[in-house]
Amino acid sequence: MDNMKRILIVDDDDEIRELLEFDVAQSGYFVDTADNGKDGLTKALNNSYDLIILDVMMPKMNGFDVCKNIRQAKLSIPVLMLTAKGTIDDKTIGFDCGADDYLVKPFDIQEVLLRIRVLLRRSQSMPEAALSNEILHAGNIEIFPDTLECIIVNKKIKLTPTEFEILYCLMQHFNNAVTLATLLDEVWGYDSDEDVRMLRVHVGGLRNKIEPDSKKPQYLHTVTNVGYKLTPFGE
Repeated sequence: MDNMKRILIVDDDDEIRELLEFDVAQSGYFVDTADNGKDGLTKALNNSYDLIILDVMMPKMNGFDVCKNIRQAKLSIPVLMLTAKGTIDDKTIGFDCGADDYLVKPFDIQEVLLRIRVLLRRSQSMPEAALSNEILHAGNIEIFPDTLECIIVNKKIKLTPTEFEILYCLMQHFNNAVTLATLLDEVWGYDSDEDVRMLRVHVGGLRNKIEPDSKKPQYLHTVTNVGYKLTPFGE
């Protein structure tokens, strides 16, 4: 039990919650559940989980507000939104609230399990960077894998796991363009047109946090027809 990853599933649909609980537990995880947003948030704030699967439309508190409160509490746990609200605007709201990944109902349980593995792998591997020779400081930017924070010109910024992973990847290639395919592979571990849109939303959120003016980026630049480039000394 001590070595099992702990996952919290928050969904008011009994059938979906029970299906997820069974399949996720069968895959070797310890599963806890809540059937409304308020109880889900209480459990998230008072227990230790490795990942949260979060519905959006729920009684007492919607998933966007749950996720926002989790991030305001400085919890860096990965959050996977699983919801029928699947427009790009809905996803943008979810990512702005601090979600790391987003799947739309109806879903394939194997896809859910894949996303779980990717998010857990990502959050597990980041602290190891502190023990390696990988770049954690360059120019005006310093990153801290163990706390998912960065410091830019003496300003400490708390990042979501996905935002940190994007910044971390770009930091390893600073001053060089990183392709969308490389970012998708290193951050999510898979590639699709949908994920490109998701990546762009996350980059927008990252810019809002690290740039003095997100409309005139100094650090995180778009490289047309390629991807993105980080210039840690600013431009």
